[in-house]
Amino acid sequence: MIKTTLDISGMVCGMCEAHINDAVRNAFHVQKVTSSRKKGQTTIISQDALEEDKLRKVIHDTGYTLLRLTTEQK
Repeated sequence: MIKTTLDISGMVCGMCEAHINDAVRNAFHVQKVTSSRKKGQTTIISQDALEEDKLRKVIHDTGYTLLRLTTEQK
């Protein structure tokens, strides 16, 4: 399992969180995705590593800014 943490700028409400979660689910096969506007983070659990360029584009296309991406093996 791979845990990918995204620092995202621009989330201000619960709908923002849902918008990002839906965009990630539609673009990638993931086990779990959760977003927190308070932390400014989205956490993704997936079987395989996610393609960083595609992930950056998905977030950008939703109208938010991906500031930082980190991954770790679980």
